[in-house]
Amino acid sequence: MLVSLGGFAAPASSEGLSSRPPVVLLHGLARSASSMHNMELALQLAGYRVCNIAYPSTKHSIPDLASQYVAPSIARCVADSDEPVNFVTHSLGGIIVRQLAKTGLVRSFGRVVMLGPPNHGSEVVDALGDWYIFRVINGPAGGELGTSKNSVPRRLGPANFEAGVIAGSSSINWINSLIIPGMNDGKVSTESARLEGMRDFIVVPVSHPFLMTNGDVIKQTIRFLAYGCFAHDEKSAPANGAAPCVPVPAASMLRQRQHLNAGVETQEQTLK
Repeated sequence: MLVSLGGFAAPASSEGLSSRPPVVLLHGLARSASSMHNMELALQLAGYRVCNIAYPSTKHSIPDLASQYVAPSIARCVADSDEPVNFVTHSLGGIIVRQLAKTGLVRSFGRVVMLGPPNHGSEVVDALGDWYIFRVINGPAGGELGTSKNSVPRRLGPANFEAGVIAGSSSINWINSLIIPGMNDGKVSTESARLEGMRDFIVVPVSHPFLMTNGDVIKQTIRFLAYGCFAHDEKSAPANGAAPCVPVPAASMLRQRQHLNAGVETQEQTLK
């Protein structure tokens, strides 16, 4: 059941605030933590403990941003390294989460909502990445977001965490949209936003710069954090054409993980 908090859907109190993992917010390329402010307020109203992390997105490579800036900030915000961490990301932030997961810089993941992530890269980077002005504005990380097999997003592999992806289908940048094939949000195509192993996927009529401030997107984000599923209408297709996602309350998910972890520890002690 959902209850309304300030116009946003939040999990009913039966789950208890203590059962909810903290939520780390990661902004996009050439943006700041203030761009995630609306999302931060909504999550706080829903009872979540939020870490809205700022990082110098245009100054370093994606691996360096993940290891030298984002991971240390998470460690300062979440004292218990074994506590599962939820993420809500915009654009580049989603690729940084994948980098954190790939390299083990975060030990325990909760649920991850990615807004407009270039999970297969962006054709805009392919077309403009060598331009001087592009490099000045977007820095090393921007140049790593192309669609080639050697780009960072293409090398990171499938999700090994519960991921929900929200892709935009409206654009205010018609020049970029001429470069990007198919439906897109002005920066990332809806197909590029998809991620192998994701748990759910939904497309919304929102442009890339406004995904994290859109009210419907925020509601869908809170729903996924609570239940691991988006609210689909009759026309929306489930992820990868698979069967509809079955909602699982976050508290139940945590209990299942704790049970599995306890079983693994018991087996390890038996083998010693």
